[in-house]
Amino acid sequence: MPLIITANAVAGRSWASQATGILAGLTSGATFLFGAIYYAGVLGPPATGSAAQAVGAGIMVTAVVAAILTSNPMRERVARVLNLDPDNPVHGLALVLAVILFGSQVSLVSFVDVLAADQQQAPLTVLDLFAQELPFLIIAITGVGVFIRRDGKQTAVRLGIVRPAWWQITLALAAAGVFLAFGQGVDWLSHALTPGIAGKVDATTQHVFGGLNTPVGIAAIAVLPAICEEILFRGALQPRLGLAVTALLFTSIHTQYSISFDTFAVFVLALGLGLIRKYTNTTSSSVCHATYNLLVSVGIGSLLGFAIVAELALAAATLYALWSRRRMSAATTP
Repeated sequence: MPLIITANAVAGRSWASQATGILAGLTSGATFLFGAIYYAGVLGPPATGSAAQAVGAGIMVTAVVAAILTSNPMRERVARVLNLDPDNPVHGLALVLAVILFGSQVSLVSFVDVLAADQQQAPLTVLDLFAQELPFLIIAITGVGVFIRRDGKQTAVRLGIVRPAWWQITLALAAAGVFLAFGQGVDWLSHALTPGIAGKVDATTQHVFGGLNTPVGIAAIAVLPAICEEILFRGALQPRLGLAVTALLFTSIHTQYSISFDTFAVFVLALGLGLIRKYTNTTSSSVCHATYNLLVSVGIGSLLGFAIVAELALAAATLYALWSRRRMSAATTP
């Protein structure tokens, strides 16, 4: 957090380019040291023995890659691909943190049985979920420079937190239904093709989230990730890192699915949420995310017929609104 605040404080200064390299170097160096400590087996679970060495080595390699990508020549090349300013310390720090997050998560999932490790932990409580999600929101708001480079209103606009049009809400609700159908299809495919892994994922998911199977817990599952994760990934990161990179990062934090069809489903859903953010706003993607989580938590069951009718009605309303907007735009164009 101090590095994020510092990056925002020095943005726009004449020596900002030098600060970008320094901040990226410090972050990469600290990550390399962390990987070395993990390699030595000092930190313990979730990885021990040879697994700890593999994870530690992966983190160290990640730190080196992050340092290379954020070095001045490479940073300029990356900036041409992504929507980044190579001399902006905030953008440089965002890039190095993104690389470190993705590389560390890949190392963990590749060399550790995360499903078994998750089942050894206590089930999540509402307080646990709040503590897990809140840092995403804090990083997002701080990262865009609230009260440093932007006031509250400017911060909200930058993050895409705006009042949505009615058709954007119907779009979000309709998309949640499509995502649910897609997720159910992938789940069926997973059980058909990889029943062993699918069973482990189901057991782990039930264990991790089983303590939240109450009205308050279900509400927390629906609302907290939808707000905190959407504001960070779709609101703060996507405008700079792009749709695909942000979707990969979002997928990487969902380690409870290990390497499975469910992971692929999360990536596709992340792309869908990113498209909603791109063509509407973060508020709409948050509504979609919350609705999807709610539907997954409570299920549809005997309400399938009603759900299909509601989905068709929402889709029809959205399409009509888009058609009307396009028609009005064409009518006013000279």
